[in-house]
Amino acid sequence: RSAETRDVARELGFCDRITETAAEAVADADLVVLAIPVGTMESVASQIAPHLAEGATVTDVGSVKRAVIESVAPHMPGHVHFIPGHPIAGTEHSGPRSGFAEIFDNRWTILVSDETTDATALDRLTGYWQALGANVDVMDADHHDLVLAVTSHAPHLIAYTMVGVADDLRRVTDSEVVKYSAAGFRDFTRIAASDPTMWRDVFLTNKDATLEILGRFTEELFALQRAIRTGDGEHLFDYFTRTRAIRRGIIQAGQDTDAPDFGRQGKKP
Repeated sequence: RSAETRDVARELGFCDRITETAAEAVADADLVVLAIPVGTMESVASQIAPHLAEGATVTDVGSVKRAVIESVAPHMPGHVHFIPGHPIAGTEHSGPRSGFAEIFDNRWTILVSDETTDATALDRLTGYWQALGANVDVMDADHHDLVLAVTSHAPHLIAYTMVGVADDLRRVTDSEVVKYSAAGFRDFTRIAASDPTMWRDVFLTNKDATLEILGRFTEELFALQRAIRTGDGEHLFDYFTRTRAIRRGIIQAGQDTDAPDFGRQGKKP
């Protein structure tokens, strides 16, 4: 990545060795993790391919899997094992200063496997993620992309849109948006603070699954609009009751807490 990122990583003591090029970085490595935007995967894969060690495992952390496979796999030499991966553990922050030791604890990492995947390499990579505190699941690329369109990609696009609506609504001032933001809007702004380059690439490379889910979302939204317009409180109550169960399931699975702070520990105005 950038010289600034390398300097920060050096300052924080994150690396034993820092190189100027990706090709230098992978030399003699047993495990190579491509932690880069999805749109840069093909370029980096072509750069590192001639320098990968015999028997090395190459994986990634991208939020889209089919596009990564299509970008990376053609460049991988026969003597390495390519196993796509996705740790579902990120925050809205990015860069070396945004990491913390517990980031993978009890979070899920998805590995993509097919009939060509080396079982020993898959076991080793699974052990790597488990050693970092993650739970590991294995699924095919297309199913991963559909699941993440539901749980991550479409919600991010909706969050970007809602924050954009607030920004464009001239009858509400910026200071009012900040001062009176309720929990729902704060959740949107947190998501919308995510890295623009990364999310641009995600939407462009997982467009089919994302558009499918957005289409279904639009249908549901129209139904809710109709219920509000016609005063159909029963429909609204039943819908909210059904969807409320999803939140409870997330908390029961240990994937979030039911006691958010909502800024109450912050400074008083």
